[in-house]
Amino acid sequence: MAQNKNNTDLAELLLQCVGQPDPMLSMLEWLCAQLMEAEVSGQVGAGKSERADSRSGYRCGYRPRRLDTRMGTMYLMVPKIRQGGYIPFFVTERKRSETALIQVVQEESRDSYRLLFQSLKERGLTTPQLIISDANLGLVTAIQEGFPGASWQRCKVHFMRNIPAHIPQKDKKFFAAELKEIWLTPSAESARKRAAEPADKYERCFPKAIRCLEDGLEDSLAFYAFPQLDSRKISSSNMLKRLNKEIRRRTSVVGIFLNEEAYIRLVTTYLMEYAEDWSVSRAYLSEDSIQTLLQAVA
Repeated sequence: MAQNKNNTDLAELLLQCVGQPDPMLSMLEWLCAQLMEAEVSGQVGAGKSERADSRSGYRCGYRPRRLDTRMGTMYLMVPKIRQGGYIPFFVTERKRSETALIQVVQEESRDSYRLLFQSLKERGLTTPQLIISDANLGLVTAIQEGFPGASWQRCKVHFMRNIPAHIPQKDKKFFAAELKEIWLTPSAESARKRAAEPADKYERCFPKAIRCLEDGLEDSLAFYAFPQLDSRKISSSNMLKRLNKEIRRRTSVVGIFLNEEAYIRLVTTYLMEYAEDWSVSRAYLSEDSIQTLLQAVA
């Protein structure tokens, strides 16, 4: 295959990118386009519109695809090949890396959480009365080992999402509506009675979903043992999710940090503001209720 001459005027390209709202993202988008063209030319054995004896396939247009990167979101025009298809190598490599990362996290989550909890205890954290999380096996095991005696609340939101996973899509909506009523009852006993209703009603239709509900129900009712606290705040990890979402939003605005210290500075400043806000104007626990709770537990 003949090698095409690259007549790109880099100075002109640079000026075009500088004039864009995000110059670095524009340059990355151009680079990805060039890499795709070169990869497709190698796969079909010929360049675009090139006549060659080595040709083994043909292009057939483009398809728009979104690609999220650390620099931002790009919309690439991915070349299409008539036979065999084409996926850019930087997409397949990313998927392969993400799969490997998930495996590493699953294998090491227990040890990672144990180290985290040990670090928190070294900084002064004593055993909490209640810990709220999803049912990640490594995390739950680390909680049991790191904080013996602490109550564990399974996040009801995650739990409510786990159960309908065993139900057909057309039935999810009304089933989820009935599930939600369980955790709106005033006591653990009434919640158990409410949970028995869908269990009896759908046991034959959705046995896996009902088994999931029965296996995890008690862990999702731990918050009822703390009536002095706002159940909306301690029955799920939504507060933490919102906090993390705001951190991601603020760091995304900056985009690229000069160094790790700059990132830590931004996040730490926001967390200090967040803690002060909750301790003064948004606190849902009074000092009296906290003292009463601690005395009752003791």
